[in-house]
Amino acid sequence: MSIYTELKVGDRVVKNPMTMIPNEFSLWGRGEGVGIVVESPFPMEYGSVDVRWPEGRCFESVIGLKKYDGPHNEWTAAHAIYEWNYQRQILTIAKAQGTGAELKNTELFSEEFLLKRPLLEAITQENSPILLIDEIDRADEEFEAYLLELLADYQITIPELGTIRASSKPIAILTSNGTRELSDALRRRCLFHYIDYPDSATELQIIQAQVPECSIKLASDIVSFIKNLRREDLKKTPGVAETLDWTAALIGLGIDDLGGDVDAIHQTLLCVLKTKEDRDAIPRAVFERLASKAA
Repeated sequence: MSIYTELKVGDRVVKNPMTMIPNEFSLWGRGEGVGIVVESPFPMEYGSVDVRWPEGRCFESVIGLKKYDGPHNEWTAAHAIYEWNYQRQILTIAKAQGTGAELKNTELFSEEFLLKRPLLEAITQENSPILLIDEIDRADEEFEAYLLELLADYQITIPELGTIRASSKPIAILTSNGTRELSDALRRRCLFHYIDYPDSATELQIIQAQVPECSIKLASDIVSFIKNLRREDLKKTPGVAETLDWTAALIGLGIDDLGGDVDAIHQTLLCVLKTKEDRDAIPRAVFERLASKAA
């Protein structure tokens, strides 16, 4: 199996070939029911992990779970695992009351009223699916407990309904940006792969592919500058997406040399420095030092 990321910047999609990893899970007898933690120092946007299998094997479904965009930006069981169809339950209760029929709790809390969310959907597929879980490092302990049950026993327990066991074992891919340390229990149940920043040659190829109007000289200087910038003590180290944004900004301003208008180029660092602390850490003098190394 191969895993790689696509770095998305606006309408541009950049596949990072350095993240390719071959894994012969089929030879290990682990073609299904395996968990993989994919960790990276830069954000992997939702939908940016692609999974391919050797010899043309395909998966009929890919089930994705991304961070809940609610008011508290939190994982919830209703969002990730299951919830009850309360509206339908209320209508059923009202109908029973109108006809005088007796209605038992076991009837209300049956699979008929169960709304499956990604985790539950993944283990009830007829054929083994891919389950992509984005930013697992932002999940709370309650959600991680459900996930551990799924990865260990391939089952999910619903208090009102009982334990639902997997009809097929999914391949679970969990992305992490390292915002918190994952538990030992979760790591023990998963394989691990780390996706680092691309090397200079690869990042240069990405710029040439996505911003073809950029000259080789400027692209090379940008890659060298960004590489040196990543060595600075920054709160948020720029990724490939920031490199592309900065390249596009320089081209838009007609700048073809990092040794040109220093004030104008220094102002464009807002494309790569995304916090106040990082902007303060790279004043004009530091920029000139990094730019001179890049030239």
